[in-house]
Amino acid sequence: MGHSTGSSGHSELGHIVPLKVYRTVLAILLVLTVITVAVAQFDFGNLNLVVAMVVASVKAALVALFFMHLKYENPITWLYAAIPVFLLGLLLGGVFIDDPFRISPEDAVVADLSAEKMGEHHESHH
Repeated sequence: MGHSTGSSGHSELGHIVPLKVYRTVLAILLVLTVITVAVAQFDFGNLNLVVAMVVASVKAALVALFFMHLKYENPITWLYAAIPVFLLGLLLGGVFIDDPFRISPEDAVVADLSAEKMGEHHESHH
């Protein structure tokens, strides 16, 4: 990947990335790591997971694009990279679809106590 063979049969360099690009991406990744730590100190309620996943996704995209050279690859390689990301999104989407229908442990205890009281109430009338 990234290397091609010319008409003379010799290997050619696919692309050369200036060191400045790597340094810039490294600096951005370090800033995003600081943001990750800062975000972990706050409570965003139901958005905690969303915020963490967005920051992690941006970092993963930078690594894939520049350090793994995906930015310079042909479209079929992009397809091979996109399919697992799509499948991960599908699986996470399934979890998030299920989440609103779950009850918290506290609500489960309240529901059990209510059911017991209703059972006692019905037994006393018979």
